[in-house]
Formats: sequence, structure tokens, C-alpha cells
Amino acid sequence: MARSVIEVLVHKGVLTAVQAEEARRAARSKKRPLDEVIAELGVTERDLVMAKSETLAIPVKFLEGRKVPFEILKNIPEESAKFYQFVPLEEKDGMLEVGMINPDDVDGQEALKFIASRLNIPFRIYLITPGDLKRVLEEYKGLSGEVTEALAEYEEEAEAEGVKVRAPEKRDVLEKAVEEAPITKMVAVMLRHAVEGRASDIHIEPGEKKLRVRFRVDGILHTSLLLPPDVASAVLTRIKIMSNLKIDETRIPQDGRFHTRVLNKEIDVRVSTFPTAFGEKAALRILDPEAGIKTLPDLGLVGRNLELLERAITKPYGMIVISGPTGSGKSTTLYAILNALNQESRNVVSLEDPVEYYIPGVNQSQVRPEIGYDFASGLRQILRQDPDIIMVGEVRDKETAQLAVHAALTGHLVLTTLHTNNAIGIIPRLIDMGVDPFLIPSTLILTMAQRLVRRLCPDSRRPIKISARLREIVDAELRALPEPAHQDAASLREHSIYEGVVSASCPKGTSGRIGLFESFEMTPELERIILEGPSESKIQTEAKRQGMITMKQDGIMKVLQGVIGMNELLEVV
Repeated sequence: MARSVIEVLVHKGVLTAVQAEEARRAARSKKRPLDEVIAELGVTERDLVMAKSETLAIPVKFLEGRKVPFEILKNIPEESAKFYQFVPLEEKDGMLEVGMINPDDVDGQEALKFIASRLNIPFRIYLITPGDLKRVLEEYKGLSGEVTEALAEYEEEAEAEGVKVRAPEKRDVLEKAVEEAPITKMVAVMLRHAVEGRASDIHIEPGEKKLRVRFRVDGILHTSLLLPPDVASAVLTRIKIMSNLKIDETRIPQDGRFHTRVLNKEIDVRVSTFPTAFGEKAALRILDPEAGIKTLPDLGLVGRNLELLERAITKPYGMIVISGPTGSGKSTTLYAILNALNQESRNVVSLEDPVEYYIPGVNQSQVRPEIGYDFASGLRQILRQDPDIIMVGEVRDKETAQLAVHAALTGHLVLTTLHTNNAIGIIPRLIDMGVDPFLIPSTLILTMAQRLVRRLCPDSRRPIKISARLREIVDAELRALPEPAHQDAASLREHSIYEGVVSASCPKGTSGRIGLFESFEMTPELERIILEGPSESKIQTEAKRQGMITMKQDGIMKVLQGVIGMNELLEVV
């Protein structure tokens, strides 16, 4: 019969029988792990792990200060390593050696099996000490592993040159430095890891003591890398050269763009620089043409919202307006609509600031306010281009609003966006911007509002018990649904509510984002309300009469379908 860890320690004379009994009693009474209690009695990590090895019949591997190469660390995602407390150690004899603290952890074993099957390599488990695990996790840099290598090369070269490239008077040296391998590699590695991690943006932010690099994934910013401040100028200059920006201009913001190939994909990167107290900040928007343009159902449009939009875009003329705050996915929706409407028989022209994704067959134009080419002047010129469909990135002022309405009146389908909190607010907003109320009924086809919320991983979620308060919220929204949706709501009510689970296949518990929508269309009744003097309450009454499903209701139904989590929804609407 196998002995327990504490019995092995007593047998080896590491603990006395009295100490062992005291440790057991303390662990039971204080509900603490026995390992912790034993450690407090002065048992070393080495003695403890050797006792575990004898008990579990699993060999021990002591790292003894050896570092794990970055190429090995890449086999297991950092998030999984931290969550399950296991790390890759080396590849030997065609096997991946993995160090674990608790090899009898069932969830950890399953996660490891998943990773091994994905890598198509068998694994062998070793016991390691908590100290060794901590040290590997600390050097488990992911992105920074490769960047640190490049940084070391860069510092060696800078030291050999006898300069610090941060100094502005060293401009010639700086230009030379950023074209050399280390800095070029550093920027390339950042881009590759951002694309691998499905980041939408990279923020490079200089500080007094560190240069911080953050990735935005699914709308959330995460610090991915901290670098010495001395490399900030070189990194920013490298990005400026790639974007064809002025490298000697650091006092004013600049905008640029570059094209590159990352992981066998063609990627466009939009660059914006901004002066701060500690140097220039750069924001890089990653535009992946393969991932950028989606179908309408892929965006999360279903049921009535999808029907209304599909009906609206078949109209030969009129205006479709989409609203939402910055970062709510309005541009992505416009691109999906343009892609659906793009046919050889139509002249499709867009005005954008900036052009994010290029659509073959669509005539896309970038506005440049600095030279007087803004949305208003661009729209005047578009009307001379014999367009069928016009996309205006955003209505920002009275002149653009009036020109967009005029374009819709004269036989063009106009797609545009506004900043309002909901679909109902679009009509009062247009009137506030100077559009004559009597023109709105004859031009406006559809208003739509949207938000983005993080999507649960289908294979990494678990049902949760819903609280009484949340159940009240769900029931209230389901009762308020329009009649046609009641049947679907009744069947959904019995569904479980899920939350994301961190796993090897889904390290963050969520993956990607999906839209929440609300929309309503122009009707004779709505026309009468507008002409009489519109108020949001009257428009809301008419929208409900039409059967509008609000964003919150759309979200509740997606919660009950297991697409998103309840907490995710409540953060957004």
C-alpha cells in the first residue's frame, strides 16, 4: 500500500510523528492545503517534491537555474500554463517534457492532453518545485521572449556605437539604428504576436521608466510587454519609416499606413502617433482583410433585425443610418452591407476616414480635412460620379447631413453612421443637425443601433445558477418582447445561462465578439409623428408597435442561447 506524502516525510526523518499529526490537525481545522502547513514546519521544497515523487511514482526534474528556451515555451500558451500550473521543460526523444505541481489534477491532465493532440506530440510529466514553476512563469514571456533577445542585440550594438539613440541630436544614428536587425525584429515580433493573438490594436506608450506595449483583444486592453524607455525613439522611428511619416516631427500627431505580410497573411496597419509628456505614443490598428469583412449573420444579426436590414438594402434609394459609440462595430456593419450590395451593375462609392478594408469593385476614397477634402466636399464630388450607392463614414455636421439627405432624395442609396445612444435617437439627432423634418420621412428607410459584446467559447463554458435579481431582469425583458417573438422566448426561458471557463482551447474564457442590435423602419405612422414634432417617447411607442426588439432584449436572447454571458451583457447595455 502506497504511503502518503506526510508518511514518507516521517519515514525519511524529515518530520517527526508529532509534527506530522499536528500538520494534519492544522490542515483540517483551518481548511488549508497540507503542503502549505508542511512547508511552515520547515520542510524544503526539494524534500516535499521528492516525497510526492515516491508517493505518486512520478519522476522529479530540478531545473537548478537552467532557463527554458523560448522555442519550448511556445508549445504551451502562457495563460494555460498559469491557470493549470504546468510548464513545458524540453523536447527529448520525440516527447514534450512537462513540469507540474499537481499531476493528479484531472482538469490539468485534460488540458495537457488537448494541447498535446493539437501539437501532435506525446508528453511526459515530471514533478517540479513551486519555486521552479514560478521562475519558469516569470521567464515565460511569450511576446517578450523574442523581443528581449532583439533588445539585448540592440543594446550591444548601441553600446558599441557609444550612443544612446534616444537623444534627439543623434538623428543620423537613430535612422541607421532602426534599419538594423534588432529594432526591425522587435517591431516585426510585436506585429506577429498581435496577429496571432487576434488583437485589433497595438498601443505603444512611453512612460518615465518603461515603454509599455498593450494589445487590444476583443475590446479589452492587456499589457503585453514592458521595455526600457531608451528604445522608445528607435521603435517609434521604425514604425514611422514603415508608415512613411516624418521621423523628425515629434510635436504634432501624424497619421499613416503600411502594408506587410504576417503569418502568410496580407495585413494593413493604420498608424496614428500622438505627442505625450514622455515622448510619442503610437496606436496601430491591425486590419486583416481576411477577417475584416463578414456576412450580416456573422455579425450577430438574426431574426427581425436581419429581415429589416435585408429588406432596406434592396431599396433603390433612401438612407440607412447606423448608430453607436466609437468601437461598437458600425464600420464593420457598413462593410458587410457594402459587400452584400457590391455588384458589377452598380457604381458603389464610399467616403471614409480612414479606409480600413479595401473591397474590390468599390470606389473607396479617404477624406483629408487638412487640405479641405472633408465629408461634405467629398459628397458633393461623389454626386458627379454617377453613383448608385454611397457610403459616408460618418455624419459629423449640418452640411454633411443635408448633403446625405439630398443624395437620398435624388435617387441614391446612402449608408452612413451617427453617434447616438440608440436607434430611436437618430431621428431627433438628424433634426438637431439641421435636417428639415419634412425631408426625413421621404429619405430615411431604416435606423439601427448596435454594441459589441464578447462571445463565449462553445467548448469552454459552464452553466451557472441564476440569481433571483437576474431572473427578474430576464423575465421582464422576455415579457416585453413583441408578440411574434413570444414563442421563441418561451422556449428559451428554460435554457441555462452560461459563463466562460478558462481552458487550454480558450485561455481567456471568451473568443471574439458579436453584435447586439435594435432597428426600426419608416412607416406612415412614424412619418406623422415626425411631421407633428417628434419626441423620443412618441418614436419609441411607434417602434414598439412595429415589434422592435431592443438591444437589451437581443442580448438576453443571445444569453439564453449560450452565445454570450450575462455579466458581459450587463457591462454593455
